[in-house]
Amino acid sequence: MADRARQPSGLRAAANTAPWILLAHYSRVMPPAGGKRYLTSTAVFLVEVVKLAISLTMALYDVSKAAPPSMPATSLFFSLTSAVFSGDSWKLAIPAGLEVLSNSLLYIALSNLRAATFQVTFQLKFLTTAVFGLMLLKRSIPARKWGLLLLLIVGVALVQMPDASPEQILKDDANHHFPRSLEEWKAVKQGSGLQKRSATYEGIEEDLSTADPHLNPTIGLLATIGASVASGLASIYFEKVLKDSSKHISLWVRNVQLAVYSVFPAFFIGVVFRDGEKIAEDGFFQGYNWAVWSTIVIQGLGGIASAFYASHAQKDARSLATTTNIILTIAASVWLFDFEFNASFIFGSAAVLVATHYYGNPTYNHGTRPPPIRIDAYEKDTTGPDGSPVEPPNDFSIKLPTTPFLSDGVSSSRPVSPAPGHTRVSSSRNASSSGYFDEK
Repeated sequence: MADRARQPSGLRAAANTAPWILLAHYSRVMPPAGGKRYLTSTAVFLVEVVKLAISLTMALYDVSKAAPPSMPATSLFFSLTSAVFSGDSWKLAIPAGLEVLSNSLLYIALSNLRAATFQVTFQLKFLTTAVFGLMLLKRSIPARKWGLLLLLIVGVALVQMPDASPEQILKDDANHHFPRSLEEWKAVKQGSGLQKRSATYEGIEEDLSTADPHLNPTIGLLATIGASVASGLASIYFEKVLKDSSKHISLWVRNVQLAVYSVFPAFFIGVVFRDGEKIAEDGFFQGYNWAVWSTIVIQGLGGIASAFYASHAQKDARSLATTTNIILTIAASVWLFDFEFNASFIFGSAAVLVATHYYGNPTYNHGTRPPPIRIDAYEKDTTGPDGSPVEPPNDFSIKLPTTPFLSDGVSSSRPVSPAPGHTRVSSSRNASSSGYFDEK
């Protein structure tokens, strides 16, 4: 990433893009491949591997452009390695670990929230980024932005209001009861296409949750808040590392550093420690299908693209992209997932759209104040080398028109030398005279 301030879009994640949200949610609720649902820890790890491969390739290409043609490939690789692990690169291990945590929580959130609800709720990252920026970077927040953040909180609260009555909630929960007879269990197996796993209630519960996952809004909300906190802290801490660094590092080297420090926690904590037993039993790629692979590729490529977008795009363009992603996610959820919204969701999403659009819009932040007046150098420097005041140059002059009454036919605003034989008459006032001219 470029060494400049970043907007609150996460480090390299494409978590706020509509295609990734829709695909990730669909991959978590669709019928599983082979009766097994994929492990999110493996998806998070593969996303970091994709980012590392792309960043490493582009970083080697940048290094090769500055190196002489005769330099071997091994020397290029060692040169890049020294650039990646030199200086204060170890400080990026903290935002990289927070990014892995945020991505893991995003999958949990999308497994328990509808895509449109998640997209609107995840805009809380604006609030968390602003708070951490105030704490770590001592960044001031104007009163109008505090008002927009308050509007954002109100909008998210309205969106999270339950859209069903207690009777409807009980009815929905009744549809997920455990089969109490052999005929009911056969009907469940025929409807879901699952293989026989266990005759215990634990096995039946796992089969039912795999075939027809039940969304838990409470877990989804907590996971979304946790992802927003981790994403906001990672973004501000990354910006603090860049500001404190005295060495300029290229965009691709920064991406390689983040990917390297993200791969280790994603593999050892997520894949080995968390899901090691399941992977040893059913394999690393259990439950993988086209939707899972598409989710991984889009998130990996989107994370690299967002690095350039966050660095080079204007703030108003980023604000427009955020609001556009929210609208597209809601529209696609209605079309693809039969999403039904109520009045509280409409008002809440409208409040979030207004808050996110104007929060990052520089035109609104600057108001109607005219641009600053440019002052030239001679107006800024009013003292000379010895400290004495220096008068600004006076280029003011008046040019008189030419008249035929002048003997020489030429008129000028400046005095000319008298003709030979004529005596110059002083135009200065005589101290002893009372008029402007000398008396004869």
